[in-house]
Amino acid sequence: MMLKEVGGVTIQARHRASCHCGLVVLELDLPDGIVNPRRCDCSICRRKGAIVASVPLAGLHVVKGAEHLKLYRFNTGVAKHFFCGACGIYTHHQRRSSPDEYGYNVGCLEGVNPFAIADVPTNDGVNHPADRGGA
Repeated sequence: MMLKEVGGVTIQARHRASCHCGLVVLELDLPDGIVNPRRCDCSICRRKGAIVASVPLAGLHVVKGAEHLKLYRFNTGVAKHFFCGACGIYTHHQRRSSPDEYGYNVGCLEGVNPFAIADVPTNDGVNHPADRGGA
């Protein structure tokens, strides 16, 4: 699934995203729009409830507030989950299954209401392949 528009909002080739309080601002390279938005049912994703999509590492730029980002790691410690230290909103994470990509919180994209995306698939994060003796 590639979304060039969500709820009347056009996804820009370089789209801004921010946390709730605005201290952290990202720019994402989204030339194909939001690609393969999904949920995950792993222990952290169940709790944050975000719809995520991915970009290559070079496709996410912290343009403001890097000093406000906090890092959280768990389980294998490979994935790096970032959130705003002031408002607590999850903005993005470096994926463990594809460490050359960032997953980003679609709800942080300027103007985008993730509830306007119908039929978002859920990945089986409970049975993540890296938990079976892999990474």
